[in-house]
Amino acid sequence: MSLLSLPLAGIFGLGGTELIVILVIILLLFGGAKLPALAKGLGQSVKEFKNASKDDDEKKPEEKKSEGNDSSKLRNN
Repeated sequence: MSLLSLPLAGIFGLGGTELIVILVIILLLFGGAKLPALAKGLGQSVKEFKNASKDDDEKKPEEKKSEGNDSSKLRNN
């Protein structure tokens, strides 16, 4: 096994050769000049997704607390 295929062997069950072929096809489709912009857009999308999922996790405990307060108000009336 080559050094290149060892860390890449576990990604989606693809070997090093398959990943290199995919990268070459992407390079041919988008061109060398557009790849940095494409990678930047992908990185920003992942960052926004993580922030949104993090915000949802933080809102859930707050919603449970506010729901508990609403139900206690209903019981007192």
